[in-house]
Amino acid sequence: MSNDYLSVSDLTSYIKKKFDRDPYLGKIYLTGEISNFRLRPVHQYFSLKDDNAKISAIMFKSAFNKVKFTPEEGMKVLVTGRVSLYEKTGNYQIYIDHMEPDGVGELYQAYEQLKNKLSKEGLFSAPKKALTKFPKRIAVVTSPSGAVIRDIITTTRRRYPIAQIVLFPAVVQGNEAAADITSQIKRVNDMGNFDTLIIGRGGGSIEDLWPFNEEIVARAIFDSNIPIISSVGHETDTTIADLVADVRAATPTAAAELSVPVLTDVLTELQKDELRIFNAFKNILNTLNQRLNKAKESYIFKQPDRLYDSYLQSLDALREKLFNNMNNKFNYVDKQFNQLKNGLKLNSPRQQVESNIQILKIKKQQLQRNIDLIIKNKENNLNNIIESLDHLSPLKTMSRGFSYTTDENNNVIKSVDNLNPDSTINLNLIDGSAKATVNSIERKQK
Repeated sequence: MSNDYLSVSDLTSYIKKKFDRDPYLGKIYLTGEISNFRLRPVHQYFSLKDDNAKISAIMFKSAFNKVKFTPEEGMKVLVTGRVSLYEKTGNYQIYIDHMEPDGVGELYQAYEQLKNKLSKEGLFSAPKKALTKFPKRIAVVTSPSGAVIRDIITTTRRRYPIAQIVLFPAVVQGNEAAADITSQIKRVNDMGNFDTLIIGRGGGSIEDLWPFNEEIVARAIFDSNIPIISSVGHETDTTIADLVADVRAATPTAAAELSVPVLTDVLTELQKDELRIFNAFKNILNTLNQRLNKAKESYIFKQPDRLYDSYLQSLDALREKLFNNMNNKFNYVDKQFNQLKNGLKLNSPRQQVESNIQILKIKKQQLQRNIDLIIKNKENNLNNIIESLDHLSPLKTMSRGFSYTTDENNNVIKSVDNLNPDSTINLNLIDGSAKATVNSIERKQK
C-alpha cells in the first residue's frame, strides 16, 4: 500500500520537470514591479509583483553585469527568462536573462542614474582646469581610423603648426571601449609631458556613444591632472564625459580650435606688443633725458660749493653748542662731587660705627641677663613640679604606715570581692613584702 505514495522529493522533481519541459515557460516575457530588492555582491534575489500576484526572481551575476542601470525598489521593469522550480523549497521562480526599465529605455535610465549620482558627488560642479594658452604637446584619445583625429590634426596644423599632436589610439565603441579609454587617459597623465588632452569620437546612437557615459571614464577624466577637452558625438549629444570634462567642444574641429590659438594672430599680437614696448621705452627714455638736462642746469652742478655753505655754518654752530654743553656738564659734575665730598666728611662713618659697638655691648648684656632670668625661672618651676610629684608619690604614702595587697598573680586587690577564704595574699610594705592567708572576710556595711 505504501508503494502508492510519493515522497516529497519525487513530487517536487516531477513538477520541476513539468516546468522545464513546458515550451511556453522556456522563454517568457514578463512585466512587473521590483520588490524586496537589495544589491548583493554576486547573484541577485528579489520579487516581481503586480496588484494581484507576486513571483520570486533570480538573476545570476553573468546576466546582471549586462544591465546598464541600477534596479530600485518599486521600479517597473520588462524581463525575459525562464520559469522553473527550486526543489529545496518547492517555490517556483523566474530565472531572468535580460531586464530593462518599462517605459524608459535602459540606457537612458542608466544615464540619468549615473548623472544624478556624479552630480551629487560634485564631479560636474568642481572647479574646471584652465586650458594652456600656448600648448607644446597635445594628446588625443580617439580611434586611429576615424575622422576625429584627421580633423584635429588638420585644424591644429592650420592654426598652430608648432604644436605636437600625439595620438593615443583607443576603442571608442563596444563593451571594451570604456576600459580602453580609461587606460589611455591614465597613460597620458602618467607620462606627464602634455599640456592638453582631447578625447572624442564622431556621432552615433546612444549605444555607440555609451562608453563615454561609463562611470570609470567619468572618474578618469575627473582625476586627470591635465585639462581635458571632450568632443563626443554631435552638438546635440551630451555625454557624462562632456559634463565632467574641463571644456566641452561640439565637434572635433571645435576641440582643436579651443586647444590652440591662431599662430598668425599670436605673431600679430607679439608685433603689436613689441611696438608698444618700444614706444613705451622710448617715452621713458625721453622723460629721463629731459630730467637729466634739467638737472645739468641746476646751480648744484655749476657751483657745487654753494651746496655746502649752509652745512658748514650749521656745523660751526653745532660745534660751539657742543663745547658749551660739555663745559656746563663738567662744572655741574665737579660741583656735585665737592658737595658729596664735604657731606662725607661731615657724616664720617667712624662715629656711627663706635656708637653701634656701644649699642651692641648693651644689647649683649641685656640678652645675657634675660637668658639667666629665664633659666632661673625654669629651675624654680622644675623644683616645684618635683616637690608636687614627691607629695603624690605612693612611696611617700607608704612611709607613713600604708601598704597595698596583691594576689598570687601579683594583681592589686582593691575590694573584698577579689578575696576568698584561705587564699594567699601578698602584703607590700615600704621596706619589703609578706605573705598571709585569709581566715575570714567581713564586708563593710553600707
